[in-house]
Amino acid sequence: MTPPDGRTSRAWAGGLIAGGALASVAGVLGIAYVRDLVAARKRVGAVTRHVMESRCGAVEYAAHGAGESVLVSHGIFQGCDGGLLSVRDLLPDRRIIVPSRFGYLGSVMPAEPSVAAQSDVFAELLDHLGHHEVDVIGISAGTSAAVQFTLRHPHRVRHLIILSGNFPGSRTARIPPRWARWFYSDHALWPLKAFAHPTFLRLLGVPPGFPRSADERRVAEEISESIFPVAWRRRGAVFDAYVADPEIGTYDLEAIEAPTLIVHAADDPLASYDAARDAASRIPGARLLGLDSGGHLLLGQRDRVKEVIADFVESRPG
Repeated sequence: MTPPDGRTSRAWAGGLIAGGALASVAGVLGIAYVRDLVAARKRVGAVTRHVMESRCGAVEYAAHGAGESVLVSHGIFQGCDGGLLSVRDLLPDRRIIVPSRFGYLGSVMPAEPSVAAQSDVFAELLDHLGHHEVDVIGISAGTSAAVQFTLRHPHRVRHLIILSGNFPGSRTARIPPRWARWFYSDHALWPLKAFAHPTFLRLLGVPPGFPRSADERRVAEEISESIFPVAWRRRGAVFDAYVADPEIGTYDLEAIEAPTLIVHAADDPLASYDAARDAASRIPGARLLGLDSGGHLLLGQRDRVKEVIADFVESRPG
């Protein structure tokens, strides 16, 4: 082997330094990635969860609070933990029941999953808990299951409330391209959260200019952290995006009998406000609370939404 000359030696040294720097950066990033996922697992573990055996298999759920019961159909990338987090400040005087929908956290993904089967499992869970009638809240991608439950089990629904809902005509109701499944992973979403946080918040439905206050920032950060670990939610999220969300276009909204409240911000960058308005016009007697701002997470509007929900659920059906 020919001994390296001075120029080659310097090139080798530079390469070694650059390689060492890259290895150090990769090591730091790997440590941060693992640390964040360990913290995410601990957050999930801190939520008191229960398991019921349904006709479809194991169904996990969480419950919180006291008062009349509310069944929550959580949004995409959530689970019973994220569902509780999304509504805890909106329903302070209610018993909140949040099942993890199919494929989320500890809930089974059946061999032949369907939104209809999911809605029937909701009914099984209420039987298990001894609840006959409940108020129902559907959040974002949880809209389809909430609406199906209302259509299939109308005698069990006192009121239906949809927050930032996925309705026919919204781009969230379109089937995504197959390659989009790659983004349903910790490896894809964690770097965005860590190094492109404004972009990550846009993906969660936070509009430009938000958050504007410490409280709005707290809500946005808590909900953004709650989607991790994504691996524990991936199968449910894929089912939502490719099956449950598009299926909303086939539902007979005119057949909904329960008093219905739809809450939607005009600047929601994910789910269409126009689609929510059209859905409200199709559901008999539905009320639309249209908000000028707040995005998908209803930032800066949650006190108003809490008041409107409280008044709405106090009204008696019929």
